[in-house]
Amino acid sequence: MTGFGEASAEREGVHYFVEVRSLNSKYFKATIRLPEAYQGLEAELETALRRMLARGTVTLTASCTDASEAAAFEINHRALERYIEQIRRAPMVAKGEVSLDVASLLALPGVLQAPANEEERLQRARAALLPLTERACEQVIVMRGQEGRTLREDLARQRDLIADRLARITERAPGVVTVYEARLRSRIESMLQSLDIRVDPVELIREIAAYAERTDIAEETSRLSGHIEQFTSLIESDGDRPVGRTLDFLSQEMLREANTIASKSPDSEISKAIVEVKGAIDRIKEQVQNVE
Repeated sequence: MTGFGEASAEREGVHYFVEVRSLNSKYFKATIRLPEAYQGLEAELETALRRMLARGTVTLTASCTDASEAAAFEINHRALERYIEQIRRAPMVAKGEVSLDVASLLALPGVLQAPANEEERLQRARAALLPLTERACEQVIVMRGQEGRTLREDLARQRDLIADRLARITERAPGVVTVYEARLRSRIESMLQSLDIRVDPVELIREIAAYAERTDIAEETSRLSGHIEQFTSLIESDGDRPVGRTLDFLSQEMLREANTIASKSPDSEISKAIVEVKGAIDRIKEQVQNVE
């Protein structure tokens, strides 16, 4: 499900900012974007995301702007003096033809060094970024909740359509065999009308029984009805347990039963109803990909 959240805070002169974006995905996948100095926190931040968001392609972007004195790099005086000593021995410098440039000297390798206490800086960032990540995820969850309510309404509409068509199919199914029996009797009587031959009732009953066995969809309609009940229970649950994958699996099972009904029943009215059922199930399969 889609969602967006952000949070920021300032601690000891350092401004921390976290942005979390979530896009629809069948599974959970996290992308963490951090300044190079804070890469060590990537695993902890991903764990925090997994704890709060069970599904989706989630991108976390964090920045840390240090405006305090602690952000200043240290000058390695011994390295700088060594560079100056060597440069002064160069003939062009000794003759005064080339002057020393401080900015260029500071850019030499080893002259400017990052603050020594990296662990302390990482601990401060950890204490700030983890709570900010949770706050940003809470906003994502709120946005997802709004989208989820819309999805639930659409899923309920498709569920109602399936239940209505299934009720029609269940009501019509017993009459299919009766219609076939009447049609079969009429056809046989028409064919043998000019012949003085009688059809053995046992053979006729055996043929009708075989047809009834081939076209019996009671088991499939019963299972599909059970799937609808479970589907209803899942979309109406108020728990925090993710149901997206369960709904995805359930929709596949519903489609399996609908396909079996379509293949077993020759009745045109049942065929029309099952086409609508399959259309609704396809809609459900699309939508549940967006459900956590």
